[in-house]
Amino acid sequence: MLYLWLKALHIIAVVCWFAGLFYLPRLFVYHAMSEDEPSRERFKIMERKLYRGIMLPSMIATLVFGIWMVILNPGLFGTGGWLHAKLALVLVLVGYHHVCGAQLKRFARDENIRGHVFYRWFNEVPVLFLLAIVILVVVRPF
Repeated sequence: MLYLWLKALHIIAVVCWFAGLFYLPRLFVYHAMSEDEPSRERFKIMERKLYRGIMLPSMIATLVFGIWMVILNPGLFGTGGWLHAKLALVLVLVGYHHVCGAQLKRFARDENIRGHVFYRWFNEVPVLFLLAIVILVVVRPF
């Protein structure tokens, strides 16, 4: 029963984390397009609160519940390479999360050098990870 609770909490944390991973780069798009100081200051606050208040705790919860599930069921590693591939993608996604954090700090210091088009493309990266991870977990192609 504990395993099922952990799985439910893991999924909830993943949903919250991805909500932030989808929304923060979208805020970067609008921030890069903003032309007045009040708008830029508002985006700085929104970005900081999203990153620190939702994304970071959700990422940590995702990792904690995921690791806990693997500890309770180490046999998952013997079910094919899907789990190894998923874990590799999660590690890269953690890196993307930290790249978002670094970009947030650049915006906070008014040092952004990229335009809104870059962030529109940057915003699509988590979609690719979501597709790949869900397919690996559900279909288990290898």
